[in-house]
Amino acid sequence: MPTSKKIIKKTSTIKSLKSVKKVKPVKKVVVKPKASVTKHPVKVKDVKAEKTEKLNLTVAVYDKSGTKTGTLKLPEEIFGVSDSPKLVAQAVRVYLANQRQGSANTKTRGEVAYSTKKIYRQKGTGRARHGARKAPIFVGGGITFGPRTRDFSLQMPQQMKRKALFCALSSKLLRQEIIVVDLSDLSGKTKEIALLLRALSLTNKKGKADRVLFVTDNDSMVKKATKNIGGLTMLPANALHAYGVLKSKRAVFVKEAIGLLENTFLKQN
Repeated sequence: MPTSKKIIKKTSTIKSLKSVKKVKPVKKVVVKPKASVTKHPVKVKDVKAEKTEKLNLTVAVYDKSGTKTGTLKLPEEIFGVSDSPKLVAQAVRVYLANQRQGSANTKTRGEVAYSTKKIYRQKGTGRARHGARKAPIFVGGGITFGPRTRDFSLQMPQQMKRKALFCALSSKLLRQEIIVVDLSDLSGKTKEIALLLRALSLTNKKGKADRVLFVTDNDSMVKKATKNIGGLTMLPANALHAYGVLKSKRAVFVKEAIGLLENTFLKQN
C-alpha cells in the first residue's frame, strides 16, 4: 500500500499535466537561396606604388645668388625608393654605436695603488671590521661595478646601409627638403655661401644655417666656403650616410655631387 505522501505527489503531478496547454507546432519557414550575382573583383591600390608614382624626381637648380637657372632629374634608384623605417632605425643605431669611444675605465679594489695594511684591529674598537683602505666605501678606494674599457661597435651589411641611405634621401625628397645648387663659379668665400643660404631661406632667426646638410663633390672651393658657417654640416657625396641625412632639416646638393653619389653607391658590387 502506498503511503499518503506518495498519493498526494501523484495527484499533484496529474493536475499539473492537465493544466498544461497544448502548443501548436511551429511551421518551418524555408528560405530560398538568392540567385548568385557575379561581382567584379575590386582592385586594391598599392599605397607604396602610388607614392612612388606621385613622387616628382625633377628638382630646380639654383645658382650661388639663389636664382633658379634650370631643372635636374634625380636618379630613381636613389631618390625613388619606398620607405623602410625599421631598416633606417637599424642603420642609425649602428652608426651611433660605432661613434662611441668606449675608453671609460675605473679601477677595482684590486687595481688601486694603496697600502694593504689592516686599518685597525679586528675586534674591540666597536667599529665595522675592515682589511684595507682599498674597500669601495672609502675615499680613494676601488669602484664597484664601474665602467670598463669595451668595444661598442656593431656590424651591418653594406647593402643594408646603402638601402637605408636611399630610403632617407627618398623621404627627404618626398617632403621637398632637397635643394640642388650650381656652384661652378664659386670663388671660395664664406660670404657667397652665407648669401646663398639667406636667399634660399635656410637660416634661422640668429642668421645661422638652420641644420643644413651641404653635400659636395670634394671640391676644395666649396669646402673652404662652407667650413666656417655655424649650423652647416659639410659631407662629401661618397661619405654620405642615413644619420647625416635624417639629422638635417634641409639637404643642399651641389650639382656635381649627384653624379658622384651615383658612381659611389650604384656601381658598387
